[in-house]
Amino acid sequence: MVNELLDIAKFLLGFLPWILFLILPTESWEQLERAVAICLAISVIFGWKELRRGFILQWASIMFFLVCTISFYGFKWIWLAQHMALISNGFLTGVIWFTVLTGKPFTLQYAREELPKEQWDNVDMIRGCRFIAIFWGALLLIPTVFSAFRLFYPAALPGSFYSYLSPLCIIIGVSYTTLYKHKKREQRGAA
Repeated sequence: MVNELLDIAKFLLGFLPWILFLILPTESWEQLERAVAICLAISVIFGWKELRRGFILQWASIMFFLVCTISFYGFKWIWLAQHMALISNGFLTGVIWFTVLTGKPFTLQYAREELPKEQWDNVDMIRGCRFIAIFWGALLLIPTVFSAFRLFYPAALPGSFYSYLSPLCIIIGVSYTTLYKHKKREQRGAA
């Protein structure tokens, strides 16, 4: 149980800036500016170890929040702010799918941290990491599609629907990832 909680915490740390971005108030221009700057700082502070190891998700997070911070503070890009839900969801989803399509699922980097080097090329482990990354990519497509839908039909669904959709997807993703890893550990223990 303790190992699984630690696994969840490590995994969530990679998504921490994105989770924080969902939680922080972003209704006004000043709040949005502050939120992206805070998320940039959190990306660097809490992701320093992963940055040094070249973790794709961490580098992508830094780049996203850096570009947003520069765009808001330096250029006052209103358009970016108006479309932030679609852009942020689309960017994160795109990064995850990029890692899958390049054959280096982002989950593989996290899995390798927990395993001895001689197990890093285990075909079953790589397949499982790819499966989990595909699951996350498909799951995060949901808020991306609904963010695009909202641009064309802003009054079709209540605002609370959009507010709860991304956190719900993250909860589902973390729960599924945890259950999947638990099941695989049990299978390895039984073998």
